[in-house]
Amino acid sequence: MRGPILLTLLVGNLSVAGCATELSAPPEGDELRSPVVFGRAVTVLLGPSHRRYEPNVRLFELLNRRTNERYTVEIGSKNQAFVLQLPAGTYELTRVQISEGPFMSMADFGSAFEVGPLPLTYVGTWRFGIDSPRYGRMMVMSVVQDDQEQAEAVRQVAAQYPTLSGQLPARATLIPNEAESRLYEVMPYPRYLPYFRRHWW
Repeated sequence: MRGPILLTLLVGNLSVAGCATELSAPPEGDELRSPVVFGRAVTVLLGPSHRRYEPNVRLFELLNRRTNERYTVEIGSKNQAFVLQLPAGTYELTRVQISEGPFMSMADFGSAFEVGPLPLTYVGTWRFGIDSPRYGRMMVMSVVQDDQEQAEAVRQVAAQYPTLSGQLPARATLIPNEAESRLYEVMPYPRYLPYFRRHWW
């Protein structure tokens, strides 16, 4: 009985993962289309860790609430700016995945933001605070909107994409702008036999 159930779950997970469109940085120069969404993702370890590697955001997933299309945004850093090209609409931050060397964990969220028709939308700094590795490990997400950081981000985007120079950005923030969610381990996991694994969080 367990075989068919596990197969059904695996197929379901693969179909969900396969539905997400991977978003890369917009193309350079005149090929750039609007609106452009930009911000920064920062990872902070909130306590001591016995793991060799510090956590960083590997990726996050966005959902367009009108079309139900999912977008995967690769980050792969503790502190990384992102510049995305998204159609106007309401988006939801649904999942955040972190990596610590061979360890990977995922947290689910439901914070939303609005992308309007203006060429630029600034979403601020998304800060992901990570608990120490333990049972019931949590991720705390918060949004920082700072005028100085926004001005610097606008300058960098304009330098990279001259067609956007002189454009004033709209400001969008995640609602709620603070949330907490439990982290759970996801594959790939270090190749230890199951009875040698101590941690399943």
